[in-house]
Amino acid sequence: MFIDRARIYLKAGDGGDGVVRFRREKYIPAGGPAGGDGGRGGSIYFVVDEGLSTLMDFRYRRKFVAPSGQHGQSKNMAGKDGEDLEIRVPPGTVVIDDETGEVLLDLTLPGSRVLVLPGGRGGRGNTHFTTPTRQAPAFAERGEPGRELWVKLELKLLADVGLVGYPNVGKSTLLSVVSAARPKIANYHFTTLRPNLGVVSLEEGHSFVIADIPGLIEGAHEGVGLGMEFLRHIERTRLILHLVDAAGVDGRDPLDDYYRINEELRLYSAELAQRPQILVANKADLPEAQANLARLEELAAKEGHEFFVISAATNQGTTALMRRVGQIVQELKKADPPVEPVEQLVLPKEKPEPVEDFTVVQVDDEYVVEGAGLERLMRRLDLNNEEAIRYLQNLFEKIGLYKTLAEMRVPEGATVRVGELEFEYME
Repeated sequence: MFIDRARIYLKAGDGGDGVVRFRREKYIPAGGPAGGDGGRGGSIYFVVDEGLSTLMDFRYRRKFVAPSGQHGQSKNMAGKDGEDLEIRVPPGTVVIDDETGEVLLDLTLPGSRVLVLPGGRGGRGNTHFTTPTRQAPAFAERGEPGRELWVKLELKLLADVGLVGYPNVGKSTLLSVVSAARPKIANYHFTTLRPNLGVVSLEEGHSFVIADIPGLIEGAHEGVGLGMEFLRHIERTRLILHLVDAAGVDGRDPLDDYYRINEELRLYSAELAQRPQILVANKADLPEAQANLARLEELAAKEGHEFFVISAATNQGTTALMRRVGQIVQELKKADPPVEPVEQLVLPKEKPEPVEDFTVVQVDDEYVVEGAGLERLMRRLDLNNEEAIRYLQNLFEKIGLYKTLAEMRVPEGATVRVGELEFEYME
């Protein structure tokens, strides 16, 4: 079975909590704080594995959660970081944000290891909150939760050459003749229900990948006959081999076939329709083909395409065709820009905003303090801990929050909300 789409859930590991610990050593009855920091949560990476060719593995596993970091320990020992989680995907995998539809990554380079979601930061232990007036802080920070994301994966085959044409024109037969691929072959429509890849070796060090794309029909760009599922796989091809049945075995005119298939390519992607094409007249060994060869050659000249006459069944003309295809592929490859490994984040890295940057807005009878840095700190503190609340009160004084409230003439007894914390304002 060929699986080329999947929807999966990703969650980076949570950061471990910082802890409250104190030194308990012999002859030191009142040791200072010694709480260690929590470890960072595991990050999630996509790894492009050349040994994979489908998204089959994601049919059975749809949730990927990286391990959390360990909590801090005594003696100022930090918790262990969570192990990173690697998700292996085949070359040609596109990662799409499930909510927005935005393409986040296009993974084409084998061996690439791309960071998708960084693990949550570990919380700080009570050692970090020591001040001249607070010698033994009894609070610490919680770890940050790991970020999460639903994504769609789509596989677009990486092939140098795409074989297109109506069903039953001989694409699978040609692929089996020129490469080691062994696609299913029979004389009926839609024999091929999945793309087949084959490697054509011309000489040592000179080869190219050719894909047999299942037969397209009218309406393929709208999904008729699984058309859109198959058209996706020729988006990356450098060259299109357009096969037509010169003998018209199924009662169709090969010139009409040519125009209809190209119209489907154009309607799906104008760029795809402009890709270099070679028009190939197949089944030339049949007597009925002779009446159409001159017409097809004239069509190729008119459209600006090279023209080849072959019989995939008898191997007539296939060697010359593959040699020419190999030459064109080499020329097109030389024109490709250099490919660099992808190293960017899928989601923008969260910048630590200073706690001093805040604004106060009135919402009905409440006064809401907004500020990314301050809200981030609030999420990491235990608001049920009295000492943590006293730490916040001192921080509010230090960053000028109380002064701002006074300047706004906030009435006494009014509710002020900072993140999850609410308090009554008193001058």
